[in-house]
Amino acid sequence: MKYASRRNVIAGAGLVAAAAVAPGLSSAPAARAAGSGLGEAAGTYQVLVFSKTAGFRHGSIPYGIAAIEKLGVENGFTVTATEDAAVFNDTDLAAYAAVVWLSTTGNVLDAGQQAAFERYIQGGGGYVGIHAASDTEYDWPWYGGLVGAYFAGHPAQQTATVKVRAHNTAATAELPKRWTRWDEWYSFRARPADSVRILADLDERSYDPGRFAMGEPHPIAWCHEYDGGRAFYTGMGHTNESFTEPEFLSHVLGGIQMAAGVAPLRAGADR
Repeated sequence: MKYASRRNVIAGAGLVAAAAVAPGLSSAPAARAAGSGLGEAAGTYQVLVFSKTAGFRHGSIPYGIAAIEKLGVENGFTVTATEDAAVFNDTDLAAYAAVVWLSTTGNVLDAGQQAAFERYIQGGGGYVGIHAASDTEYDWPWYGGLVGAYFAGHPAQQTATVKVRAHNTAATAELPKRWTRWDEWYSFRARPADSVRILADLDERSYDPGRFAMGEPHPIAWCHEYDGGRAFYTGMGHTNESFTEPEFLSHVLGGIQMAAGVAPLRAGADR
């Protein structure tokens, strides 16, 4: 089955969209044939960016797509962007080393599409959730385990400090120990399970969480192995400007690489 990918060039973001898009199944590499999520050529793989919304729609979505496409051009992977949930079938998903859920909201997949995505992860696929990916599919418990935690609420956008817990991952290696930035700061209904590796926490003393305080620790980014696959989530990425910040882009790039199996979820002891 062929489907149209959505391309975006956002003038205000100063980003140039990638030119290569997977056109159809006939030309897609056997991305997961060996269970690695990689194509046959070293350093080449395909990533799907899925941004369907059935609730609140973030204005930063096209900025995020353009930024991830640019990361792909610069780092050796091809990006296909779509809001067509029909891509969630066994054949099409097999082309991708990782699927990025970019600020999705609400119930975006039907039962058959959910089952196909479960099989994809169980077969060694990768998942990246950005920001409102945790505000998605509340009635699908398997997805709740994959994303790690469901969104509960947020205060007004403001500056806060992120405490980076582990610097030995691709998603955190270029981040400072205390990372101060402006964003919309999520709280979650519950903290992730003990099996989830927390990469960064919010310092609630550094901003006003209001009624959305979680107390310490307040996780904001994490990764884990899940049901045969790999998952990375960051609660950051609400603003358009997030997708022009070098440190945030390194965070997203590392998460994609970890989910795709190009970089390990854990490289030695935390430091």
